[in-house]
Amino acid sequence: MNMALIWSLAISLVLTIALETGFYIITNKLKQLANAHEKKDLLLVVLVNVLTNPAVVLLYWLAVSYTDWNTVIVLAPLELSAIFIEGFYYKKYGSGFRRPYMFSAAANTFSFGTGVLIQMFI
Repeated sequence: MNMALIWSLAISLVLTIALETGFYIITNKLKQLANAHEKKDLLLVVLVNVLTNPAVVLLYWLAVSYTDWNTVIVLAPLELSAIFIEGFYYKKYGSGFRRPYMFSAAANTFSFGTGVLIQMFI
């Protein structure tokens, strides 16, 4: 495997987990993370990102590297898929997500936007 891909996967996963768990904590700041349900939901945020982020990054990297497709055309369905998959898991296994798909969309928008800003300064 290409070292650039491995670094891209690792950095993307670490940043996504940090940003989206931080987003979860901020959006649930009125609740205490002391009870088991909030801890379970926090773990769920980490696990769904471990599931979706590497797949999105790998598929994006492969599509951009080996095709002439527009990056927006590649990225949009991948990000939308991640939002729907994460929302599904939040709805099915989460206990504190009143609007799981909205949370997924907001968390992904936050982490994606932050990633774009970080890339502008690198």
